[in-house]
Amino acid sequence: MNGFDLDFSTGLLSQLVGALPITLGMSGLALLLSLSLGLVLALTQVFKLPVFRQLTDLYISFFRGTPLLVQLFLLYYGLPQIFPSLTAMTAFQAATLGLGFHFAAYMAETIRAAILGIDKSQMEAALSIGMDRLTAMKRIVLPQASRIAIPGLMNSFIDLLKSTSLAFTLGVAEIMARTQLEAASSFRFLESYLVLALVYWVLVVMMTWLQKYAEKRLGAAY
Repeated sequence: MNGFDLDFSTGLLSQLVGALPITLGMSGLALLLSLSLGLVLALTQVFKLPVFRQLTDLYISFFRGTPLLVQLFLLYYGLPQIFPSLTAMTAFQAATLGLGFHFAAYMAETIRAAILGIDKSQMEAALSIGMDRLTAMKRIVLPQASRIAIPGLMNSFIDLLKSTSLAFTLGVAEIMARTQLEAASSFRFLESYLVLALVYWVLVVMMTWLQKYAEKRLGAAY
């Protein structure tokens, strides 16, 4: 039995901290994409726009009904066969887009449920004073819905952050890829994956703290 190698763990932790900007950058960009796309999808459903609503249902059904890893492979390896211009896409770009498209489907459902959770009288009151539906949605409904949506959106973001570990299958040198490389070359699997788990755990704890802070700030307005 070789025992636990603390020096190896400390060295690996230093390497993972150095690779964190890749993981956090991918997570941040994918979050912006998924939030923006999720809001558009949710509004399309709430306003029940013909044709677009059916397309939105199809999008959400596909991205919730198929594994994220399959979607990443389809985007990075499959689509360039039909669209040759996509061969210029890097693994980082493909992983970011894949994560954004995938979690937009979940965030759309969270945002839609939050909007529908606001009493209809709020919209009716806004319309009665001359606002159009879009302005009423932006100024009256969405600010209230955001408070309801935060826990669900934050859960999706935490899942997104952890799902960046799949990006190593495309060749992105994020923290999972660094760990795989070190574990395979040193055979220090316990230390390697324990350090990786601790890094993800600390990140999730920080995200949870941010969630509570945001809920407290938004709750203070009521």
